[in-house]
Amino acid sequence: MTSLRVRIGVLGFALVAGLTAAPHPARAAAATVEEQRLGNAVPQEILRRSGFDSVAPEFAQALGSAHSYAQARRIVVREGSALWERAVDRAQGRGPAGGDLSRDDDRPLYWARLGMTREVRGWEPEFGLSDRQRTALLDKLERTSRGQTDIHYPKGGKRVLVTGFDPFTLDRDIRISNPSGATALALDGTVIETADGPARVETAVFPVRWQDFADQTVERTLRPYLKKVDLFTTVSQGRVGRFDVERTNGAWRGGFPDNENVSRTETVPVTDPASQPQWTTTTLPYKAMVAAATGRFPVYDNTSVTEIPAGGTDPVVRPDGPTEGSTARAGGGGNYLSNEIAYRATLLRDRLGLHDRLPGGHVHTPVLQFGAGNTTEVTDPEFVANRLDIIAQVRAILTVAVSATERTRG
Repeated sequence: MTSLRVRIGVLGFALVAGLTAAPHPARAAAATVEEQRLGNAVPQEILRRSGFDSVAPEFAQALGSAHSYAQARRIVVREGSALWERAVDRAQGRGPAGGDLSRDDDRPLYWARLGMTREVRGWEPEFGLSDRQRTALLDKLERTSRGQTDIHYPKGGKRVLVTGFDPFTLDRDIRISNPSGATALALDGTVIETADGPARVETAVFPVRWQDFADQTVERTLRPYLKKVDLFTTVSQGRVGRFDVERTNGAWRGGFPDNENVSRTETVPVTDPASQPQWTTTTLPYKAMVAAATGRFPVYDNTSVTEIPAGGTDPVVRPDGPTEGSTARAGGGGNYLSNEIAYRATLLRDRLGLHDRLPGGHVHTPVLQFGAGNTTEVTDPEFVANRLDIIAQVRAILTVAVSATERTRG
C-alpha cells in the first residue's frame, strides 16, 4: 500500500506539472520525495482551501526576477519569512482565512513550503547557480519559513521556547496533520499568563528528516537562545489519548523512515562524540505538569526506556529508567526524531552548563485523530476539535511548567 501511494503521488506530480507549466528539463528529476507528494489531490486541496495555493507560483515569479545570486538570496529570505508570518497570522486569527480550512491547521505551511523548495531546486537562472549556492538558498528558505530566524524576545519578562514538527508518515496517510506544528503556529509570539506574571512564547518548526538533524539544525537554531530563556519544551506527536512528559532521552536512532523515506540506525551523530552520553534527562517540573488539571487528556510522567545493560548484548525494557553503564536503544519517547530532538536539545543545555539552571525537556502530545469513519476527507469537526484541544492543553501545560519553575526558584 505504501509503495502504491508513492507511485500515485509521483504520477500526480507529473500530471500537475504538465498541465500548469512547460516542462522543465531538471525539475521532475530534481524533486525530492517530499516534493513529489505535492501532486497528490490531498495537498492540492489543502492548499486551495487555505488560500496557500498561490504561494509557490508567486514565489516562482519573484525568484524569476532575480538577476544575481545576491538578489535571489534576498528574495528567498523575504518570501520564506513572509510564509512563516502568514501561517502564524492565519493560525492566530489575523488576516483572511483564505478558504474554509480551519485556521488552526498546520498543513498549509508544510505543503506551501515544499512548493517553494521545489521551485528553488528546479530553478536555472541565466546568471548561473552553483550547487553550493542552490543549497544555501534552500537552507535560507527552510530556516526562514520555519520560524527559526524569527525568535525575538522583548526586554523583561519570562521567556519560553517551544518547538514543533512537520507532518510525517505521509505515505501511510497523506492527510496527516501534526499537532505539535499546529501548536507552534498557535503560540508563536503569544503571552501566557502565569501565577508569577506573563511569559512570552517563541516557537520554531523542524523537519522530519534524519539528515537535517545530523547537520545540526537543532543546535544551530537553539544555541543562541538557551542562555536567554527561562524554559524550553520540544514537542511532538506521541501516543493515542495521552500526553507524556519524557523523563529520559536516548542516544540512538532506531531506523524508522523519515519524510524522505530514508532510514538511519546508529548512535545519534553529534559534535565531540567522545564525550557523548548515552542518556540525557528532562529538567522540566514534571511532577507539577502531571498533577495539574490541564485538559481532557491525561498527562503522564513517562520513565520507561529500552537499553542494552552494561555487559549485555540484548535490548531490555526498563520501566523505571536506564541502569548504570547501559547503552541506549530507545528513550521514553522512542528512537525516532522526537526522541532525537529531545536528546539534542537537552545535551546542548548540559554542554552549555545549564542543567541545574534551565528547565527543559520533551512533551509528547496525543495522536491527532480524524472522526470515526473518515478515511478520505482532509478534515472533519472531530479532527478540528481534537487539534484545538491539544493546542489548548499544551498552552495550559506550559503555564503550569513556568509557574512551577518560578516557585521552585523562589
